[in-house]
Amino acid sequence: MRAGCERVCVLYGFLTRSARVLACELSGALVSSLLLQNSSIWCLSSVSLFWSSNAIHSFLLTRTYFISSNLDGNLITYICIFFYSHLSAGAGGWSPLISDKYQWLEVDLGERTKITAVATQGRYGSSDWLTSYLLMFSDTGHNWKQYRQEDSIGSFPGNSNADSVVQYKLQQAAIARFLRLIPLDWNPSGRIGLRLETYGCPYTSDVVSLNGGSSSLVYRLSPGPWRTSKEVVSLKFKTLRNSGMLLHAEGQQGVSLSLELERGKLQLLLRKGTTQHKHTVMVRLTSLGSLLDDQHWHHVVLEQRNAHLNLTVDKNTERVQLPAEFSRWDIEQVSQKPDISKKNLRGCIENLLYNNVNLIELAQKRDRQVTVRGNVTFSCAEPVSIALTFPGPQSFLQLPGTTTSSLDGVSVGFQFRTWNRAGLLLTFGLLQKGGMVWLYLSDARLRLQIHKGLSPAFSPGAALNDGQWHSVDLTCRRGRLTISVDKEEGGIAHATPSFPVTTGSQLFFGGKSDSWLIGEECRNPFETFQGCMRLLTVENQPVDPIMVQQRLLGNYSQLLIDMCGITDRCSPSRCEHGGRCSQSWTVFHCNCSDTGYSGATCHSSVYEQSCEAYKHNGNTSGHFYIDVDGSGPIKPQLVYCNMTGDTHMHTHTHLTRVQPSPGVSQHSVHFDYSSQEEQLLAAISQSEHCEQELSYHCRKSQGSPFSWWLGGPGQGRVQTYWGGAHPGSQQCACGLQGDCVDLQHYCNCDADRLEWTEDSGLLTHKDTLPIRSLVLGDIQRPGSEAAYRVGPLRCHGDKNFWNAAFFDKETSYLHFPTFHGELSADISFLFKTTGSSGVFLENLGIKDFIRIELSSSTQVVFSFDVGNGPLEVRVESSVPLNDNRWHRVRAERNVKEASLRLDELPVATQEAPADGHFHLQLNSQLFIGGTASRQKGFRGCIRSLQLNGVTLDLEERAKITPGVQPGCPGHCSSYGSLCQNQGRCVERANGFQCDCSLSAHVGVFCQTEVSASFKSGTSVIYTFKEPYELSRNSSALPSSIYSDLTLRGENVSLSFRTNQSPALLLYVSSYYREYLALLINRHDKLEVRYKLDSSRDAEVLKSSVKSVANGQLHTVAIRRLTDSVSVQVKPPHQLITLLLDASKESDDLDPDLARLASLGFTGCLSVVHFNAISPLKAALLHPDTSPVIITGPLVQSNCGSAASANPYAAENTHHLSGKKGGSGSTGSGQPLINAIRTDSALIGGTLSIIHYAGTFSPCFAVELLLNCVGLNISAIRGFLQSLIC
Repeated sequence: MRAGCERVCVLYGFLTRSARVLACELSGALVSSLLLQNSSIWCLSSVSLFWSSNAIHSFLLTRTYFISSNLDGNLITYICIFFYSHLSAGAGGWSPLISDKYQWLEVDLGERTKITAVATQGRYGSSDWLTSYLLMFSDTGHNWKQYRQEDSIGSFPGNSNADSVVQYKLQQAAIARFLRLIPLDWNPSGRIGLRLETYGCPYTSDVVSLNGGSSSLVYRLSPGPWRTSKEVVSLKFKTLRNSGMLLHAEGQQGVSLSLELERGKLQLLLRKGTTQHKHTVMVRLTSLGSLLDDQHWHHVVLEQRNAHLNLTVDKNTERVQLPAEFSRWDIEQVSQKPDISKKNLRGCIENLLYNNVNLIELAQKRDRQVTVRGNVTFSCAEPVSIALTFPGPQSFLQLPGTTTSSLDGVSVGFQFRTWNRAGLLLTFGLLQKGGMVWLYLSDARLRLQIHKGLSPAFSPGAALNDGQWHSVDLTCRRGRLTISVDKEEGGIAHATPSFPVTTGSQLFFGGKSDSWLIGEECRNPFETFQGCMRLLTVENQPVDPIMVQQRLLGNYSQLLIDMCGITDRCSPSRCEHGGRCSQSWTVFHCNCSDTGYSGATCHSSVYEQSCEAYKHNGNTSGHFYIDVDGSGPIKPQLVYCNMTGDTHMHTHTHLTRVQPSPGVSQHSVHFDYSSQEEQLLAAISQSEHCEQELSYHCRKSQGSPFSWWLGGPGQGRVQTYWGGAHPGSQQCACGLQGDCVDLQHYCNCDADRLEWTEDSGLLTHKDTLPIRSLVLGDIQRPGSEAAYRVGPLRCHGDKNFWNAAFFDKETSYLHFPTFHGELSADISFLFKTTGSSGVFLENLGIKDFIRIELSSSTQVVFSFDVGNGPLEVRVESSVPLNDNRWHRVRAERNVKEASLRLDELPVATQEAPADGHFHLQLNSQLFIGGTASRQKGFRGCIRSLQLNGVTLDLEERAKITPGVQPGCPGHCSSYGSLCQNQGRCVERANGFQCDCSLSAHVGVFCQTEVSASFKSGTSVIYTFKEPYELSRNSSALPSSIYSDLTLRGENVSLSFRTNQSPALLLYVSSYYREYLALLINRHDKLEVRYKLDSSRDAEVLKSSVKSVANGQLHTVAIRRLTDSVSVQVKPPHQLITLLLDASKESDDLDPDLARLASLGFTGCLSVVHFNAISPLKAALLHPDTSPVIITGPLVQSNCGSAASANPYAAENTHHLSGKKGGSGSTGSGQPLINAIRTDSALIGGTLSIIHYAGTFSPCFAVELLLNCVGLNISAIRGFLQSLIC
């Protein structure tokens, strides 16, 4: 309770004004001190010191102390008469009767003072001291406000013994008359004990009080040439109302600027037009602040600099761009002028300054420039409103209910504010017939439940968790129960219960005591209320919370009385990149959907930073979002990534003919890009190479000096060189090559010829890209014509992605400037090593630090300290990390949590303390690959190190650092698996490349099938080359040459898609009439025929798979080793094996095959592979350099793709005989042997892509006839040496 005596402490002396100012600059002089000597209270007040000429000056003020209780019980006022005494010289101290968290010590400084520091000491000669405490400030002795450090930390560190002095300098000075210290923790072996000193400076101000309505100050500016482009208005205000006009600045032509309080937030509004105008344009420039109706002082600064406005509310600033039509105007007057629909501020304004002119001071002096309107007083009249804070689940307020003589109903009223969607507000028992009444929030609506067999469905109000004050009135009179919210504005509900609703002996607000239970069925089934309440009334009588605090009325538990401790955790929002902030009483949440970012605060980008990064994730060409600066401010952009390396950021223009216009001597065209300016420049900057084609076609239209183009950042700079030349050369490509149509000129168009010519080429200098606009000048002469074309901006490579350094010693490291990640920090990099431990990164502060290290061969640790003690996040890998392969580490730390991700393992997280420090304060150099102590260094490679989206240039720093080498080779060990379908990984200086020469596929990862569509008249003949020309002397070749080159086995694979049956898919023959044939018989089944001896019959393998000519994609793989053959068919998966037997004799080629060959093939063939040869790939991609003969139309297609639609679904199945039958004759036609040469292969079919062996592979379904390859191939080695794929 509040003690009943005042302890007045007086010092004699004086302090000049200059001395007071100097004392304030010295971080504050001693303004109050509380010492106790021999169990008596000693008070040292107002000791403002200034040392000059060995004299001590003091300032005379009166200070009063109040305490909750005193162990001595002596309540006498003491007069303190001495000049100065430090805490360590004093004795005694304050100790309350009971040591609990309900005790407090209050200091009345007599007037508002700028408090800069406090110091504490334990009680003299005892074991009594505080280990932590809270500080509260107030102007009136009511409505206390807790002092917070960093907007989060509420507690201050205390003492560790009774003798040492602990001083804490406030990060921001507090201006208040009253200070209250609340003990939180103390020595467990003693009691609460305290000696206290407060430091500060006198504070002066000019204040005006406005009562709303028409009261205002109007300041009219004097006309004159002294006006500048900078206008500054600053003030402080306090109010209990959540709306009202704070400031209104009028300019010329009806332009005005307003600061208006709306729902506790400050709105900056710009208007054009007056109330007399019918059409008024209003622009809401920004909104800042929250809960500004808390009756505490808030500082506001509005600064205009040309077309920009800076609005500052307390410690937060928003910068806004003025619309063009409002960018310049002359302010004529500044006032609190109400809008038609709004009232002026009801509250106080302090130190209202316009360009350093004190308007309140002018008003007090009755200056003619300032007009006072309405009821205005030059002091701050503050209404007393005592609030209660319910901070936790054990908080409740108990008040006496209705007396037995009052049985005519119930009347309870209160106001509340909260962020929670649910919580119990009021509980009471029914007086007469038992039962319980619960008034609670559910889904942000008010609900009433009566536990007596009846639950009226009351749900007035909505969105009551918005942090605003809401009033609730519950009445029951004459059998009618009524609940209203916000005086009926928020809703009202009625009911007529069949029993009287009257309160019992007790009312509970915010919860109830566990000892007050009527039965098991009456236990509290609702969530507890966390929020604030005020203006409580019971039976229309106001409740005095101070009497509750003094234990003179009711009871309470874990309440904060005479303050509202609500905090808006979403103002300013900690959610980055447009994340939407929501909150409860204790935490906030960020909704990152549709932002392109993730994490607890939407900090980290979900997109890669370049096409290079997508490529090495195994992606193929397509449109992708890239975020060039990761977690930085630049937004993601949509680009086309050609995984051969190009990034397209602009759709090119077609060749455009310039049409001359009468009276216009130049034609100018501007080019827009889909990416924003900062996105475009960042992408160009980080790319290894960029290019853009520029073509100028001319006929009697000269280029230089009549035409030019602009390129580079912003609007671009004038460029007079053209495609293929160098900047500043004023030349074209032909000038550099010396092949212009007129050698006297450096550009073709400069020759001024009558025939069409052109100057075309690539612009490759990144400083002059992209092309912004083009100006063509010589287009007005008779006969002059011109045309232009601008190609897409193409960039490839990512110089950041491969930026690496190799640390060859544990003592080696790189150092960079201090890392600044106070509120949010994300770090990502790749590493590879053979060592089992080492520090990747470390940065130290005085106490804070941040570190990422490999703690063991399977564990990465992210550790840091922001003042709450060290925290660690660990990720354990099931496989060793020292395997000399690249591993990716991504760490993030923000105000909510810390996270660590290793490769694609699950993310590990660690929540931050809810009420702790959150600023990471570092001051040393950033060490990479080691530590300042040169211990636990890392041996291996670190690559693509990025801190908050900024890449550190490891290679440049490594060039000048001993023990560290730039770059790091050996990428195939990590990325070689990306090369598919027999593609071979080839190392490059920066990265790797897939060599597809031995694969039947193409593409950056050899992942794209090569397929072709065939009609019946299409064929491809592939000739296998001999080691020497057989055609010159083939008759003289001994048979031993062929026997030496006889194949003992072959691997053949292809894919096909067709609706034709029967059909010949593959035919391979040798000089000796041996052959291999793959066909679909007339029963729609697959057959493989092998003939190893021309004098024997062929062996036949028949698949049981039905309907292979169904237009679906099928893959066939044939493997032979000597006389064992296996055939695999997908889908379905079927394996057929056969032991070849060449005992049957045969005189000629199978007539079935001859007839099938005569029909041709209609369908799709894809990924045709014979041993190491891809004949269809050679025919489609390299027809001029490969031994192929193509007859008829051969069309490359994607028909071999499993995702491709069936292009033959509408075709009918073709049977030669017109009916299905046995496997005998397949129809008439010339023998197959007469259709081809004996040293060639004939291919006819259609390409398609399938999913084969777990990867996307090209495969062919073709009518393929390889006559000369046979089973006795004689020239395969020479072919492999000469074929270029």
